[in-house]
Amino acid sequence: MVVGEFTTEVDLLIIGGGPGGYVAAIRAAQLGKKVTLVERDKLGGVCLNVGCIPSKALIAAAHRYEDVKKLDEIGIQAGDVRVDFAKVQTWKQGVVDKLTGGVASLMKANKVEVIKGEALFANDREARVINGYEANRYRFNQCIIATGSRPIELKDLPFGGRVISSTEALSLQEIPRRLLVIGGGYIGIELGTVFAKFGTQVTVLEGTESILPTFEKEVLRLVERRLKKLNVTVVTSAMAKGVEETADGVTVTASVKGEEQRYEADYVLVTVGRRPNTEDLGLDMAGVRTEKGLIQVDKQGRTSVGHIFAVGDVVPGPALAHKASYEGKVAAEAAAGEASEVDYRVIPAVVFSDPEIAVVGLSESEAKEKGLDVVTGRFPFAANGRALSLTDAEGFVKLVADKSSGELLGAQIVGPEASDLIAEAALAIEMGATLEDVALTIHAHPTLGEVMMEAAEVGLGRPVHIAPR
Repeated sequence: MVVGEFTTEVDLLIIGGGPGGYVAAIRAAQLGKKVTLVERDKLGGVCLNVGCIPSKALIAAAHRYEDVKKLDEIGIQAGDVRVDFAKVQTWKQGVVDKLTGGVASLMKANKVEVIKGEALFANDREARVINGYEANRYRFNQCIIATGSRPIELKDLPFGGRVISSTEALSLQEIPRRLLVIGGGYIGIELGTVFAKFGTQVTVLEGTESILPTFEKEVLRLVERRLKKLNVTVVTSAMAKGVEETADGVTVTASVKGEEQRYEADYVLVTVGRRPNTEDLGLDMAGVRTEKGLIQVDKQGRTSVGHIFAVGDVVPGPALAHKASYEGKVAAEAAAGEASEVDYRVIPAVVFSDPEIAVVGLSESEAKEKGLDVVTGRFPFAANGRALSLTDAEGFVKLVADKSSGELLGAQIVGPEASDLIAEAALAIEMGATLEDVALTIHAHPTLGEVMMEAAEVGLGRPVHIAPR
């Protein structure tokens, strides 16, 4: 029985407190809007609590564990190195709690009212927020939907027990002896690499002909080689068909290139994509139009109902936290009457694999498919002093530019700190910079960032630290 229902008038109602919702709340408050934010779980959403942040914490821990084991290569004897995984998890949770606590403080500092509960539209001006046995109505002038997404569940491998999603994988209290990963996308490869470094026997089943199928082969080659060194078994063209519990784990049946195979593991991690959280919002009651579960919006994030906006994983485009935050700012500014609109000239994408992959803009093949005449510049980390001194010199930076104007069109990085280095390329493309602009920018020495400058010089045909092609 639900009790205590009453109606409250609010100005801007935001549904969802993830990187799209809480950023929108802050920007709207900065612009003078009175904001009420509804979150059913924890502020920070999937990204801060069970996604981006905890996964990167575990990745960092796995990297450091591996680095310590290899210290003898540079003359440092570290002795017997062991992992207290429960303590690793405690540390990881501390990182998460610090950040989610920071979001709560930001809500308070910006005078954003935060309400715990699950929102359901009653009509295009009202939403019912349910929290346990309490339900209250909120009548709003404007609304921003930022409810995010969740892992896709396979019909033949339903979540439960030892069949887990990334959420449960990030909270395991022991290191599995055997882990079967269904899906070779970025989540599967990232988490599979983490556990492989901690000593788990990892097998990845990917339905297509390649892991990370949206990336170019020359980029993937280094990641595939590294997975092999970590004794990760990658099986492509493999479709999981069913699962059964065993005395000490699970057995998965899969079709591999038309033949049935069986795989045993302690856990099965299913990472085949994410689904937008839109079906339980009562969008039809509000008149908000969707297509294949995604809310259709214009360049300001407006839905088919002019005073209701949507951002992040619930709208078309890649499900990326930084995209959600960007859209949240635009929607908040539009709600405040500003002329802001999204400009997706480039959206960088990063895979925290080993080595890291980061891309932005067009690849060489994509540019050629568009009929563009391009020039490329590629420079290896093996010729970079900082990378060599870090004992991490695998990979390269590749820049793609228009041949006649030299304007930068895209960049692909595979190697150390690719996730940080890609920002320079993204800014260069946004500003219409040319290869010459990048090459003439003085980069500090010795740094990994010099590789960007060196790649630009290769593209211009005047490389300094590698032999000319």
